[in-house]
Amino acid sequence: MTERDFQNTVVAMCKLLAVSCYHPFFSRKSAAGWPDLAICGDNGFMLRELKTENGRLTKDQQAWGTRLRQAGVSWDVWRPDDLRSGRLQRELLDIR
Repeated sequence: MTERDFQNTVVAMCKLLAVSCYHPFFSRKSAAGWPDLAICGDNGFMLRELKTENGRLTKDQQAWGTRLRQAGVSWDVWRPDDLRSGRLQRELLDIR
């Protein structure tokens, strides 16, 4: 599964579960490393970086993740296996 296909699946799942999801349309002029998705439900907010099974975080992505977690923000990486295992759905339902 490509990262784009994975992202489209996650966005569709957010819509299905009535969870708001934001992805910048054009991120080339944005700060490097900012997470792919901001996701907000009635019971929580999270930022998620999406990667293929073998995709690696850049140094900037790692730095943002560390800083966001230190600030108390729910930040993590989702991969296609998280969809298959049910982790992704559980996390979305938790904030819905």
